[in-house]
Amino acid sequence: EVQLQASGGGLVQAGGSLRLSCVASGFTFDDYSIGWFRQAPGKQREGISNILISDGTTKYEDSVKGRFTISSDKSKGTVYLDMNNLKPEDTAVYFCAAEFGFLGPLWGSSSSYEHWGRGTLVTVSS
Repeated sequence: EVQLQASGGGLVQAGGSLRLSCVASGFTFDDYSIGWFRQAPGKQREGISNILISDGTTKYEDSVKGRFTISSDKSKGTVYLDMNNLKPEDTAVYFCAAEFGFLGPLWGSSSSYEHWGRGTLVTVSS
């Protein structure tokens, strides 16, 4: 059974940092892409980053480029999202998702991913 467990959310002041973790199990980690999404109240879920585990290729949505970094630890089956210089508009529930193979330009679409974990809340105060 595929399982994804996101953690690391919390309350942080603007300009601060957080590290989110997504622990994956139940599938061959190397064969998958892992995406991070977020959903703010009243807004649609948006894809913010993706990593192809096999070769480490990464993607970022424009609003997080230069502030967020996605990485993976194959030995732990874990994907991280390091978030720096956080802004109040980054406040949202953050989710990780997994899909087999390379997603190309569809990496940011929630419909591209079959497997989802529960979200973790990130709140950035001004």
